[in-house]
Amino acid sequence: MIKARNKLLTVRRILIFLPIFIVFFLLQSYFWVPTYEEQTRGNPDRLNEYITASIGGPSILNPILSADSASSDIEAMVFEGLIDRDEELNFRGRLATSWDIHEEAFFYINEAAGIPGIGEADAGAVADLLKRAKAGKLAVDSKTKATLDNIKKIIVIPAREFVWTGREKSPNGSSEPEIEIGVRAPDRIKLVLNHVDQDLFKNLSTILGNDYFTSFDSERYMRVEHKLPQEERVRYAKEILPATEHNPIVTFHLRPGVRFHDGHLFDATDVKFTYEAIMNPKNLSPRIADFEPVKHVDIIDPLTVRVVYSRLYSPALGTWSMGILPEHLLNDEALRKEAIRLGKDPADFSMRQSNFNRHPIGCGPFVFQEWKSDQYVLLQRFEGYWEGPPNYQHYVYRIIPDLLTQEMEFYGGTIDSYQVQPHQVERLSRDPRYQSFSGVSFGYTYIGYNMRREPFNDRRVRMALSMAIDVDKIIDCVLYGQGERITGPFVKQTDYYNNNVKPVPYDPRGALKLLEEAGWQKNKDGWLEKNGKRFQFTLITNSGNDLRKAVLAIAQNAWRQLGIDVRTDLLEWSVFIQERVNKADFDALILGWVMGIEPDLYQIWHSSQTNPYQLNFVGFKNKEADDLIIKIRQEYNHERQVVYCHRLHEIIAREQPYTFLYVTRWTAVLDKRIVIKEVDENGRVTYKKITPTKTGNYSFYFNKWVKLPEVPHFAAEG
Repeated sequence: MIKARNKLLTVRRILIFLPIFIVFFLLQSYFWVPTYEEQTRGNPDRLNEYITASIGGPSILNPILSADSASSDIEAMVFEGLIDRDEELNFRGRLATSWDIHEEAFFYINEAAGIPGIGEADAGAVADLLKRAKAGKLAVDSKTKATLDNIKKIIVIPAREFVWTGREKSPNGSSEPEIEIGVRAPDRIKLVLNHVDQDLFKNLSTILGNDYFTSFDSERYMRVEHKLPQEERVRYAKEILPATEHNPIVTFHLRPGVRFHDGHLFDATDVKFTYEAIMNPKNLSPRIADFEPVKHVDIIDPLTVRVVYSRLYSPALGTWSMGILPEHLLNDEALRKEAIRLGKDPADFSMRQSNFNRHPIGCGPFVFQEWKSDQYVLLQRFEGYWEGPPNYQHYVYRIIPDLLTQEMEFYGGTIDSYQVQPHQVERLSRDPRYQSFSGVSFGYTYIGYNMRREPFNDRRVRMALSMAIDVDKIIDCVLYGQGERITGPFVKQTDYYNNNVKPVPYDPRGALKLLEEAGWQKNKDGWLEKNGKRFQFTLITNSGNDLRKAVLAIAQNAWRQLGIDVRTDLLEWSVFIQERVNKADFDALILGWVMGIEPDLYQIWHSSQTNPYQLNFVGFKNKEADDLIIKIRQEYNHERQVVYCHRLHEIIAREQPYTFLYVTRWTAVLDKRIVIKEVDENGRVTYKKITPTKTGNYSFYFNKWVKLPEVPHFAAEG
């Protein structure tokens, strides 16, 4: 017995000291790496290089072709866009110094419609009527007056005849033989507006008649020899002769004297080329959806480019933050020569095959030097950068898949930043050697309910399910406090998010009361039943995500305490998405969205997007929400857009198609030797602490960062 007890104690001692031994072994095997001080003592250039790490490497270094974060990280250093956002999330000029936004709008003369007080009117009479109204000679309401005041020019475009050529599409999506449609287009009115007005035609209807635009019969002006079904004729007619047309126009004024890294001057040709490269189907760009609303891009002069949109599209401006490509290196002739040099067929050679994607040339702050796959990417500062060269001479992007290795290398000083794991935040944020930064992520985690299925089509049930979950407990216990409650679908850091919407309270008793109101009663075994049917469903999520797995267990336990028979299932990611999410084959699921700043929620929440393989897979349908989503897309006035967003937030929160859970917080640490260096016009140098922007972006002023041999005085006191 004594021997057994001694043996047990020995095993316990081994188990106690085993973690210490493992850590000692790891540290011993690691600390052959020179410390920060040893590196700088033996290599002063270490002060002039910034080394960061990522668990994965880039895939393709071309901003119109890549779709992964690692590639984007590098591209942000090598390439430059026309604009980006400042510390307060307002747009600021980069390759563009400024821009103007106005609109050209068109409508056909409705020869069959009568105008109140006039009757049938030709183009000249309609134009004169609008001019008289604009001059104040007609009584109009305040909204119509504002629309008229916004009109800069009224122009009559004469009638014309032409032949439209296209291809009929068969029901299975394949292209049929070419068809020709004869068109006799009536006179048209062109309106040049000072700024975009999405209510233009609605307000002009008060002058021309409520149905003047909606009753325009495009089909009467078409002659089709090819036999077409009636619905196809109507579709073609609206496409060829739309009754009204909005053409928002953005005119960019480009920065003079900007050069690419090879010395070639940047100009409007590069902007137009970048757009055309995105839309070229051979390149398979993932950015096509962002630029599909563009009608055409015109070069006015070498430093002026005009982008005309085919319809109202308020997110338009933000798309031009994308890096601009050098036309002279990637145009058809350049690609043809490269294909021949590589022994490939020029007819089949596309930008995706170009060596440019591994040796990119942009006009950003850093010049590409070397990319060794799965190891590192090396960049060197661009001495000719238009805003002045960065303080760092070198930028090193290392690929270190193991987070523990990243942590150890950060402690040893061989990388300069580290993304802290949730359980490490409290310890590392108090470490006097480091400066730490924390921010709220752009996105959120939620439980979504399939509203096509009972009982999730009942708002009371959805609300009750939300009330039964203690989200604060999830944030405290699962996220170690590194998260925040979220109540709706917008990015929390923006003013589109409605902070007046309160989180659903944790109230199991209230939840049970709501379920009783919905007809659910407990049976003798304690399960909720309605019409003899038990409240039973399956909650699913993807495997490999420990946070979602923990939420799965917490939600199941909370709902079972109400008397709901909840099953759970973990699915491999591809099966989860392809078989369950894309096909809307689920009861409830746990998932998350990564969001952009723009408030366009069309794909996720509009009722037209509820079909298989679309993103409104919970089947949310609400007429007021649909109207608001369209208004948000078409609204160019920020204040009105915010109002629409707040109302949409209220509706979605009220309906609870999701249980909105949390948005995670991130934390990063840097050595305190890294600061912002500024030099005034007299050459006087000052150092400042690194401070994050409104979004938590602590690297906003990265080009001004510098690494010092010692911690500056202000940092030591902080």
